[in-house]
Amino acid sequence: MKEGESLTGSTLVRNIGELVTNSGSGPYRNANFAFAYENSVITWVGPESQSPKNCENIIDATGAAILPGFVDSHSHLIFAGQRSAEFAARMAGESYAAGGIRSTVAATRAATDAELRNNCAALVDEFHGAGITTFEIKSGYGLDVESEVRSLRIAREFTPETTFLGAHVVPTEFSGNTDAYVDLVCGEMLKAALPYARWIDVFCDRGAFTPEQARKILHAGMDAGLLVKLHANQIESIGGIEVACELGAVSVDHLTYTSDSELALLAEAGIVATLLPGVEFSTRSPYPDARRFIDAGVELALATDCNPGSSFTTSMQLVIALAVREMHFTVDQAVLAATLGGAKALARTDIGAIAVGMSADFVILTAPSIDFLAYRPGVPQIAHTYKAGKALTT
Repeated sequence: MKEGESLTGSTLVRNIGELVTNSGSGPYRNANFAFAYENSVITWVGPESQSPKNCENIIDATGAAILPGFVDSHSHLIFAGQRSAEFAARMAGESYAAGGIRSTVAATRAATDAELRNNCAALVDEFHGAGITTFEIKSGYGLDVESEVRSLRIAREFTPETTFLGAHVVPTEFSGNTDAYVDLVCGEMLKAALPYARWIDVFCDRGAFTPEQARKILHAGMDAGLLVKLHANQIESIGGIEVACELGAVSVDHLTYTSDSELALLAEAGIVATLLPGVEFSTRSPYPDARRFIDAGVELALATDCNPGSSFTTSMQLVIALAVREMHFTVDQAVLAATLGGAKALARTDIGAIAVGMSADFVILTAPSIDFLAYRPGVPQIAHTYKAGKALTT
């Protein structure tokens, strides 16, 4: 299939080396399986010997592995400029702080709509080439009413999963007057952002917003009908997880520094923990140990956190490789977190698995096994990406 092409009628995908379904009780890897879809929805999954005989179209995987499309539940694609010098300074020994966000804010405010849109489109193309079929985009590099609304409006052109992150950091013009900025976020900025947002998020950490401020902002968003996410425990633990559990957040993201008692709270509340190994890679921070989360019963997602400062990558394959090597995920656990885990972090039940009734979002690898996603780091393993049965890559 050519890029952007949709097949009419029913389609059978066969000759699959390894099919990862994320459906049923496991194991999720299946040999000699096939699946069929029609009108963008999966209609059958099972042993290829039992596949339906009346499909109008055939996709031959030629022995390659197939898995659900990756779901990136945490990204910041609306921005201008770049911060390579900041990255180089960190690699030379400087510590990471959230203050670098303000330099991106200045560049983003100065950019035209076309510049922001074109930069986002280029990153989305990279997402598709990396096997990402569903993704979230946050605002947070505008930090005034006009720029935040503009960011969300442009983001909405690319995804329905848009997040209002007016509370990313306090902008320079409000230095020393954080409470006034919180009032702006809860009031005029939130009201203007509502038509373009599904989620609300706050960076609750040292150098950003306190738990009390986060609580006020998230309550305002909830009252307006937005779903709740939270950045927490990236730099240190200051009480953000308690706020997320109190308010029933869908996910809490980063969690570089998380205690056993906080993990117990997340498990009890049923909140998805989204880990972002690209950030630890880019900031020289310690990688959290996924085994602690899994042993505590916490649901996990993996995401790129693509942004110009602390994780400038669109590669979910890199995220998986880092998760396996540095966070002690197994390959199966990492792939599950990057697909079905991401779907749960977005409160979606139509993606993240290859099962009857799910959207036909899937990735064909160049390799016979998903192990190659970590086994061959730095070597692209994505051959084709499909969303709703439509080819996103050639």
